[in-house]
Amino acid sequence: MTRSEVTRRVLVLNGPNLRRLGTREPEIYGTASYDDLVAACETAGTELGLSVEVRQTDDEAEFLGWLHEIAGGGVDAAVLNPAAWTHTSVAVRDAAAQLSVPFVEVHLSNPLRREEFRHTSYTASLAAGVIAGFGVGSYRLALRAVADLVG
Repeated sequence: MTRSEVTRRVLVLNGPNLRRLGTREPEIYGTASYDDLVAACETAGTELGLSVEVRQTDDEAEFLGWLHEIAGGGVDAAVLNPAAWTHTSVAVRDAAAQLSVPFVEVHLSNPLRREEFRHTSYTASLAAGVIAGFGVGSYRLALRAVADLVG
């Protein structure tokens, strides 16, 4: 199998409240639903030759378990939207620090245009990059970035 035939596995992990997309504060997060986000990620993954799995949880322990799964191997890259945990969770930061694969932090809105408490990300300094403010398009851009990172 040539390198171009190898499919890279990418996990897209979403934190709390993302399942409420389309109904939760559409003036901030847009009108696309969570199902729209999943479909956009899967379509972008196919176009980029990535095997993309999208997950969402409101349970921080489950999110940490997923980060530990990535740290354990079998995943080539990740796209992380820790959502509110971005600004509050040292546990998420410490789990992300264990990753040996590249990840991109992603946000639907631009946290720097929002409340000041959202200006601090505990995980951004660990990420290969941060993409924010483009709605569901942020995920497509993040997947393009990880595709470039994993070659």
